[in-house]
Amino acid sequence: MPDLPEPIFPVHRRVRFSSRKAAERASSFKYWLNSSMTAYSSLRFCDLGIAISNRYTIQNIVASAALGRELDLTYLVTSMEGAEYDPAVFPGLVYRVKEPKAASLLFRSGKLVCTGAKNREQVTKAVELVVDAIRNAGVPVKDYPQITVQNIVASADLGSPVNLSSTVISLGLEKVEYEPEVFPGLVYRLDNPKVVMLLFGSGRLVCTGAKKPSDVEKAIDHIEAELRASDLLR
Repeated sequence: MPDLPEPIFPVHRRVRFSSRKAAERASSFKYWLNSSMTAYSSLRFCDLGIAISNRYTIQNIVASAALGRELDLTYLVTSMEGAEYDPAVFPGLVYRVKEPKAASLLFRSGKLVCTGAKNREQVTKAVELVVDAIRNAGVPVKDYPQITVQNIVASADLGSPVNLSSTVISLGLEKVEYEPEVFPGLVYRLDNPKVVMLLFGSGRLVCTGAKKPSDVEKAIDHIEAELRASDLLR
């Protein structure tokens, strides 16, 4: 498996947030965006995800949970082996596990965000390992938390090059963004399921924003049907 990506946003800059919740939302967004761009990078080099369908590959799952108590991150960074915490750079504590290879972000409020897992079973195991590490540090956590999948990032190949300029007209300008000078892919926003598709001229695509694998399947079906109806896909 690949190493977990470094955040896209510069980590050397000090950022001030108006509240703890704002900081947590911003931090979670960074990792959401980073996971999407990591999937795009994998399309350029090699497929590093786990295929659960012959049509697409899950590259990353971002999930959240609430531990039901506040956490002293300054204490935990000294008590959890391998933990990283620098509040001047990032408001959460980062804790990585090797198997499955995933990273969890712990916030003072007790919120946990897990990223890097490839399926639901890996998410569950990664979260349980973090909770065990917190307990071993002497901080009581009563139960394993309920986990909510926030974002599934998946990649796929339509099997044929796509003319993106023609696709913009076919899919409708109100749901499509395409600025090749800024980004090489076409951004297509679907309402049902509510996901964002990044489509590239090679026919490769990234689906982000899905809550379950069936959302990915449905989104691929939709874009394939749209392209075939306009004779843009062989």
